[in-house]
Amino acid sequence: MHDFTIEVHGCRQADYTGALSQPIYQSATFRHPGFQQSTGYDYSRCGNPTRDNLEETIAALEKGQKAWAFSSGMAAINTVFQLFKPGDHILLTEDLYGGTVRLGEIFAKYGIEFEYIDTTDLELVQRSLRPATRAIFIETPSNPMMLITDIKALAELAHSHAALLVVDNTFLTPHFQKPLTLGADIVVHSGTKYLCGHNDILSGFLIVGQSPCSQQLIEEIGLYAKSQGANLSAQDSWLMLRSLKTLGLRVEKQAANALQIAQWLKQQPEVTDVYYAGLPEHPGFQLNRQQASGSGAMISFKVRDSDLARSILGKVKLIAFAESLGGVESLITYPLYQTHECMPKYLLERTGLDDRLLRLSVGIEATEDLIADLQQAFR
Repeated sequence: MHDFTIEVHGCRQADYTGALSQPIYQSATFRHPGFQQSTGYDYSRCGNPTRDNLEETIAALEKGQKAWAFSSGMAAINTVFQLFKPGDHILLTEDLYGGTVRLGEIFAKYGIEFEYIDTTDLELVQRSLRPATRAIFIETPSNPMMLITDIKALAELAHSHAALLVVDNTFLTPHFQKPLTLGADIVVHSGTKYLCGHNDILSGFLIVGQSPCSQQLIEEIGLYAKSQGANLSAQDSWLMLRSLKTLGLRVEKQAANALQIAQWLKQQPEVTDVYYAGLPEHPGFQLNRQQASGSGAMISFKVRDSDLARSILGKVKLIAFAESLGGVESLITYPLYQTHECMPKYLLERTGLDDRLLRLSVGIEATEDLIADLQQAFR
């Protein structure tokens, strides 16, 4: 089925009531019919019908074999990092969400080595692989510099060294990009962002594909999810299912808005750089068109100086100065002091993330109203 259809209907079969909406099974435990007999459910940490339906829907959208819904995106990434052991080496995109870097610092205390490199440079990736390398972890587009990494090529490199490729697909969602079909082993999402789309739920997802190591991954991740208890609640699972019904409509409108705004930003004398994969002059434009069906709605841009950047944050009226992204409301963020404040200085210098950079998450408002708001904030 087409993504729009899966988003609307999910994977649920109607029950005897004919209810169109998935029921919320707000139950911590489930009765057994008899000794060694079960309905398939025992305890909601181990399995819940509402969450199961959400997980099946996300797996279907990503073309994956199995998905897990967590209480946050960081809980999902935490579970990925638990797949590794002391002495393992992991390569990561050097332009990466600051929370992922912060979590890497925690796991480094347990003997796992995290190395940050420019994953758009395939020769550099090849040289950086070691016998101890167990995974490559990427974002594409990356956060916040919007770098585009070749998923298929990196999957081949990773697999040639018996390593996993993990892709954070938060920015594009499965509506625009399906990394598992390009060879990735695991996809991770902060479901709080576009999958939710309304800035009212914290959630995260892991999805495993059809690779030779899939069964082992399913067993390990399933054990961690069951044992640690960071599962998404039944209520939030239902809200996520409701949000997914409009995913395609939302992200396509947001992407259309973003392209117009990026083109407008390019023409502004106060703006020195615009980073958006939907612009033909973006270095990853062609690659993104090959591996994704859209460019998303995240724009980063630099203004002439830090004073102007901070002034804009205080002057926007329709656009909210707030952390997060992906909602129907447009948000503007100051990465250096918000999402990436914990980034090591050497990574900031290598990626060019400085005090002139602003990150814009474009919503579904009328484009002319968003441009008018930016225009008055600039001037």
